[in-house]
Amino acid sequence: MTHQRLLMCSARYFRIDYEINPYMHVGVQPDVEAALVEHENIVEAHLAAGRKIEFVDADPSCPDMTYTANAAVVQGNRAVLATLPPERADETPHHRAWLESHEFEVASTPYAFSGQGDALACGPLLLAAHGQRTDIRAFRTLQQHLDYEIVPLRTTSSQWYDLDLAVAVIHQGSVLAYNPAALDAPSLRTLRGLGMELIEVSPAEAAAFALNLISDGRTVTMTAGAPRLAADLRSLGLAVTELDTTELRKGGGGIRCTALTLDNPA
Repeated sequence: MTHQRLLMCSARYFRIDYEINPYMHVGVQPDVEAALVEHENIVEAHLAAGRKIEFVDADPSCPDMTYTANAAVVQGNRAVLATLPPERADETPHHRAWLESHEFEVASTPYAFSGQGDALACGPLLLAAHGQRTDIRAFRTLQQHLDYEIVPLRTTSSQWYDLDLAVAVIHQGSVLAYNPAALDAPSLRTLRGLGMELIEVSPAEAAAFALNLISDGRTVTMTAGAPRLAADLRSLGLAVTELDTTELRKGGGGIRCTALTLDNPA
């Protein structure tokens, strides 16, 4: 199954109003016009790869809404909404309304949950992180509403505040890329015990958002500035598109953060 249906949101109102991850600084504001160009280039790259893009309307009062990966995690026609930090809570009614209007069965959890940012579908598995922005008790809701085997993981610091900065799914159920320095020792043992091919990514490239990518098993869309990972992916026969995300990264998000996958198979 290739990931071809993505939910995105314009970067028109993107700005830094608060600091909820180590990358955000209210004194370092993005150039919104440049961010819009970056976002448009990401959309164009997805379309060129044959992916379908849908949009949820941006809200001027929700500056982080362009990071739609944090909206929920989706499998088949079911979605579990994120329980976002208080600063982002106003996004959730928009996400719920969009999903319900598109015939998804929507559940929620009272516990902190960073949506797809901390829940990466990988074939029958859901690689799910806890300890930074997700409370492990949220996994109960995921187990109740989604048909995944949950693989609990934990990152080593707030630098990897969401799992999608530390791990990337390259081929569903068979190939992962990861930064070993971003995962604690039990998580490394778990990941290495899954029987998948693993591509190691250096801490320096991971810190440049190398792993915050989208792969459909044929084409990888990723942030520029990670030449070693890009070369490793091309060596697997994948097409790789590298894009500038300088402005979008000022909010702590890259290419994966800007798209919620809507077609994870049930």
